[in-house]
Amino acid sequence: MQVRLTAQGSLSAVFFLLWLTTCILNQTGPGSYLSEVFFHCGNRSVMIPLCFSACGASVTLDEARGGVDPPRPLTPRRERVTLVVDGTHFIVDPALFVAHPDTMLGRMFGPARQHNFTRPNAKGEYEVAEGIGASIFRVILDFYRGGLLQCPEGVPVAELREACDYLCINFDYSTVRCRDLSALLHELSNDGARRQFEVFLEELVVPAMVSSAQEGERECHIVVLLDDDIVDWDQDNPPPMGEEYSQILYSTRLYRFFKYIENRDVAKALLKERGLKNIRIGVEGYPTCKEKVKRRPGGRSEVIYNYVQRPFIQLSWEKEEGKSRHVDFQCVRSKSVPNLTATLEEGPVRPAATPTPQVDELDRLNGPSPQPQALFLPSSDS
Repeated sequence: MQVRLTAQGSLSAVFFLLWLTTCILNQTGPGSYLSEVFFHCGNRSVMIPLCFSACGASVTLDEARGGVDPPRPLTPRRERVTLVVDGTHFIVDPALFVAHPDTMLGRMFGPARQHNFTRPNAKGEYEVAEGIGASIFRVILDFYRGGLLQCPEGVPVAELREACDYLCINFDYSTVRCRDLSALLHELSNDGARRQFEVFLEELVVPAMVSSAQEGERECHIVVLLDDDIVDWDQDNPPPMGEEYSQILYSTRLYRFFKYIENRDVAKALLKERGLKNIRIGVEGYPTCKEKVKRRPGGRSEVIYNYVQRPFIQLSWEKEEGKSRHVDFQCVRSKSVPNLTATLEEGPVRPAATPTPQVDELDRLNGPSPQPQALFLPSSDS
């Protein structure tokens, strides 16, 4: 209840009304208070702000004359933690991190801290974000305060991107603002290229690799053609470069994707993450149709094909490409010599042929050349 009294007359009448109001408030219960008293004396009016509670509180004359504001409730002091990043100390409120539970700092100072997984050092400080510079971490703190990463000049966007990946912060145009649009768009293009190639990999590339593996191959060579490319080879005179063993993918979208060198680098990195080896991605000439036929002396004909520049992918899923790791050893019966003196009387011993292991031709070509071996025979003078 809010009570507003108007007093007129002497000052003693005012204090009588104050005493009477206090008694009324004590009877009305909690939540009632007296806000102000107006004192009229002649043509003058004076307003005295007061504050009474229902607990029988009193107001002194000095408080009434001076208009002292009522005491305000004390707010609890917020917690502060000290973070050490790259030798720089940051004093922050952990509630900023808890408001973003999907980030690494949100997990560290949320449930992980409650379960004593995040522990400070001997000085009570938390060493976080190892490998991230102090200037980059200041930008990260702006995200927790305002939800936006303001990349200042002089801070590389690539380093900011790595820090966001490490701290599990979403890096896109809705959260990042940068003056260097070229660097920002480069990082966004890498993200888009990675997501797009994951789709191409599952829908186009993996089925081609499976087809080669089912034929016993250990590697795969894939050529990407346009949707409207026409391949017309002469069955009697095919191209002399082994293109008949290549896997053909008709996809204009994948062709446009591999047109950029940056996209090829992203695709190569993704294929390495998937465990593939000997990866080569580039652009090469591919024969599409017969252009003309040349007659050589002796009645032999040579077919000239029309070549177009198209992307290709070459990769393997074995450790060593084109090399066998199987070796067979031939068993040879050896002749034992129990009496060396009898052998010397019969004459010099001819060196027996040393059995050599049977290896594949590729191993023989790739291996080191054999070194000549010297055979020492004991002399008859000894």
